[in-house]
Amino acid sequence: MFSKACKYAINAMIYVATLQSEKKRAGLKDIALAISSPEAFTGKILHALVKSELLVSTKGPNGGFALKNSPDEIVLAEIVVSVDGEMRLKACAIGIEKCSKQYPCPVHFKFKAVREHLFGMLLTTNLKEVAERVNTGLSFLKQ
Repeated sequence: MFSKACKYAINAMIYVATLQSEKKRAGLKDIALAISSPEAFTGKILHALVKSELLVSTKGPNGGFALKNSPDEIVLAEIVVSVDGEMRLKACAIGIEKCSKQYPCPVHFKFKAVREHLFGMLLTTNLKEVAERVNTGLSFLKQ
């Protein structure tokens, strides 16, 4: 459902959020390693997140990436929209360009409920919530 860049962006944001309580910044190499993402690709994704004002980037010896806002103020939907765009959440499940209520694809009505549930979850799940699950060992960013 999400692009590879979007999946990496969500994981990167969660990783950065796990460091928030310690007031640490995360370097590009650390983020790429933590989420098992190629470093150059991760850099492009992080740049997009900075441009979208979800992250801030500081250069220098104590530099790195940090969340622009508190992790309880950033919901997963913001990350998805910043990387994949809002249309990703509205697109046809099987890729038909003009899928609609009037001209539905074979799974349109079944997938509509799934999409609405997913969008609701993305709108109501913040980074603080998921970062706490990682910090307490209830969830993982990689195996």
